[in-house]
Amino acid sequence: MSSAMKATLLAIAVVLIGMAGSFIWFVANWDKEAEQPIGFVPALNIKITEDRLT
Repeated sequence: MSSAMKATLLAIAVVLIGMAGSFIWFVANWDKEAEQPIGFVPALNIKITEDRLT
């Protein structure tokens, strides 16, 4: 294995370890009560007023 390949694999390993570490840090420091939920939209109140079966 050449030194360039070793350096590339080392760089990939460092990036992956950094990503995993930052995700673990993010989850460990998450404060559920401090944040507002996102993506929640109440359902629309839809009423069917006519019978379409006839």
